[in-house]
Amino acid sequence: MYATASARSDGLLLLCGGRDGNSVPLSSAYGLAKHRDGRWEWAIAPGVSPSPRYQHAAVVFVNARLHVSGGALGGGRMVEDSSSVAVLDTAAGVWCDTKSVVTTPRTGRYSADAAGGDAAVELTRRCRHAAAAVGDLIFLYGGLRGGVLLDDLLVAEDLAAAETTTAANHAAASAAATDTQAGKAPGRYAYNDERTKQAASESAPDGSVVLGTPVAPPLNGDMYTDISPENAVPQGQRRSSKGVDYLVEASAAEAEAISATLAAVKARQVNGEAEELSDKEQSPDSSSSNKHSSLIKPDTALSNNMTPPPGVRLHHRAVVVAAETGGALGGMVRQLSIDQFENEGRRVSYGTPENATAARKLLDRQMSINSIPKKVIASLLKPRGWKPPVRRQFFLDCNEIADLCDSAERIFSSEPSVLQLKAPIKIFGDLHGQFGDLMRLFDEYGSPSTAGDIAYIDYLFLGDYVDRGQHSLETMSLLLALKVEYPQNVHLIRGNHEAADINALFGFRIECIERMGERDGIWTWHRMNRLFNWLPLAALIEKKIICMHGGIGRSINHVEQIENLQRPITMEAGSVVLMDLLWSDPTENDSVEGLRPNARGPGLVTFGPDRVMEFCNNNDLQLIVRAHECVMDGFERFAQGHLITLFSATNYCGTANNAGAILVLGRDLVVVPKLIHPLPPAITSPETSPDQIEDTWMQELNANRPATPTRGRPQAAAAATANDRGALAWI
Repeated sequence: MYATASARSDGLLLLCGGRDGNSVPLSSAYGLAKHRDGRWEWAIAPGVSPSPRYQHAAVVFVNARLHVSGGALGGGRMVEDSSSVAVLDTAAGVWCDTKSVVTTPRTGRYSADAAGGDAAVELTRRCRHAAAAVGDLIFLYGGLRGGVLLDDLLVAEDLAAAETTTAANHAAASAAATDTQAGKAPGRYAYNDERTKQAASESAPDGSVVLGTPVAPPLNGDMYTDISPENAVPQGQRRSSKGVDYLVEASAAEAEAISATLAAVKARQVNGEAEELSDKEQSPDSSSSNKHSSLIKPDTALSNNMTPPPGVRLHHRAVVVAAETGGALGGMVRQLSIDQFENEGRRVSYGTPENATAARKLLDRQMSINSIPKKVIASLLKPRGWKPPVRRQFFLDCNEIADLCDSAERIFSSEPSVLQLKAPIKIFGDLHGQFGDLMRLFDEYGSPSTAGDIAYIDYLFLGDYVDRGQHSLETMSLLLALKVEYPQNVHLIRGNHEAADINALFGFRIECIERMGERDGIWTWHRMNRLFNWLPLAALIEKKIICMHGGIGRSINHVEQIENLQRPITMEAGSVVLMDLLWSDPTENDSVEGLRPNARGPGLVTFGPDRVMEFCNNNDLQLIVRAHECVMDGFERFAQGHLITLFSATNYCGTANNAGAILVLGRDLVVVPKLIHPLPPAITSPETSPDQIEDTWMQELNANRPATPTRGRPQAAAAATANDRGALAWI
């Protein structure tokens, strides 16, 4: 109880603090997100709040920062000065203090840099106060400090959030808070005490309620930042008893005014005037005041410069005047969500009873905290805290892997061979068992979880999840668990290493045996490869971008050829279309056209930029995104930018020293490459690192089976890059 609930702009709900059943203040925060498939899911926010609290206030606004202020600890105690203001950056997943210094995740205490605090923070020591955010400004009003009822208004600006606004808005907001913000570092903010008079409510001529003295909007359209000096509360009126008396009087006056408005509306309805406005009243040039209630105004009345939105739409809220119940509170006006009405939607089809039963089963599965996918995600999805297991023991047994594969296979079997996807979406290239790189990418650019960005962006992986690296089991298990948990948001297609004859040679089979024992390891390897035969083969995004693992080779001229491939399909039973799709590569550069033999092996080809342009023209496409080849910068353009090769594993096989990258495709179909560079080798010894053995067996394996040369350069040159201090990859 006494927690706060705040809504982020994308619909994520944040529950923060509160008090448990034993009256102990809480410091945790939780997010509740509704997925695009209709599911709701809770997730605990990362890190620990600087202080437990209840009866506090919280607001969410620009940059998805949750601002928490004040609060009580029990026994008349307030949250201490240094922790009275806390900020949860929901995008980065960290708690910050008012100087944007990240708090220690384990203790939640502020760093020494923030120990001095700001004298203005003392003003926020309060509970049961009101808070709101308008633009980059935060407003706090009233509340209790001990037994004193406060009557002050505090205004602050979050400069870190303000940096994301336009230059004009930033300048206006900065000017409005000059006295409190001059000289402060970005992200730090202080509250300015603006004493205001709690003027008595009065009724406007049209019957609407006006609280206090209206302030005329500034000519430049900026926020209302002027606090009229005549609104200052006299010092003698700042005692709690008078404040309480005033609140009672103001509430009664407001209720009386609303009741009068309701009576006026009913009287006009009787006279047949309720819904009609005279020409004079509708004219924007009319100087006479509107005689109708201004409690309910159309959206277009908010601004003369606003244009009505296109199309006809039902607003998500309905305005309700409650039935008169007698007394001063009769006839209150409220806004209710459309979803709260039981009867109005009975003629809107929400599906068959069978669908409802299926949805119930899905919800039951989601609520089961013991399900295998949830166990995998809880164990592995740790972008900042994952560590390789000691002695390389894998945490799932064969039965759990069987359950995970069965669940994922049912989803893959229901999907087409060519997925039809929408932006926004993140695209990942080859991972090759380098689970640490996957966690780094999630840490730097967002992770597929409720606390991350899964609610508003999809994830697409282009194959080659196993072999070469040391943690193919972790990589494959996590991706399958994410697919089961978020089937409409996480997408996997097949690479050439998702085939038994290949991953039996290049590491996956050996890893399964080495980490799970021979009997269980061989069974797991067979089960995973049966699953691989069901993986989709390509993805079409917004009917403009096609994503595949290898390329179009010599045989693929139309997307329908890929769509016609029937799954499950093994590499041996596949046609030349499947071989081209998973194995072919572009030629060396744009000057080499046509088809050429591929150094990977007999029967494989490379294709030139002319083939790319022809394929795009035949299918009305604008871009091909493929993986399959290590590129030094993590991504590389071909065919004048109509094809992009993407590779997400860094320092491939421990020798290439390449960067890894993902592509982030926005709703505007702008593609943004985002890179990570190889980590420097760790300085360890067998004495300090008991699991040092894990670095040796895969290195020996790769030494016997050299990697495919990095695209665009011979293997020797790629290895020499480590000593070339002028190379981009070294930097």
